[in-house]
Amino acid sequence: MIIPIASDHAGYESKEIAKKILEELGYLTVDFGTHSSDSVDYPEFAVQVAKKVDGGEHEFGVLICGSGQGMCMTANKFPNVRAALVYSPNVAELSRQHNNANVICLPGRELNEEQIRLILKSWFDAGFEGGRHERRVQKIHSLTDK
Repeated sequence: MIIPIASDHAGYESKEIAKKILEELGYLTVDFGTHSSDSVDYPEFAVQVAKKVDGGEHEFGVLICGSGQGMCMTANKFPNVRAALVYSPNVAELSRQHNNANVICLPGRELNEEQIRLILKSWFDAGFEGGRHERRVQKIHSLTDK
């Protein structure tokens, strides 16, 4: 499976760590930048990954900025994206099981390598439970079905 990934300058180092971890887990990554710690505007990078997931080209995406918030807010502007700000393995698992999240947003300034590893493994190992959660996810989508 191919995973598009992007970060801003504050998430750059964590993105490089996440790419290595994803490859260790058997995923191929496509890096949409940024490619250094020079200051950039996070929406430019979040949009590139969100478009790939929104359009169905890729099933999942990974976004990283300093707090994770900006990337998450930007990605969730796309109707078929369910981006989740994730900061622990438990939240990672629940965002997939209950919310069918398809983009994970990480707070790069807050996580070390081991935390990133545990979060990504939990997120990609978890699956959507459906059932009562399907109804709730459909209610989210109904907000953009205009």
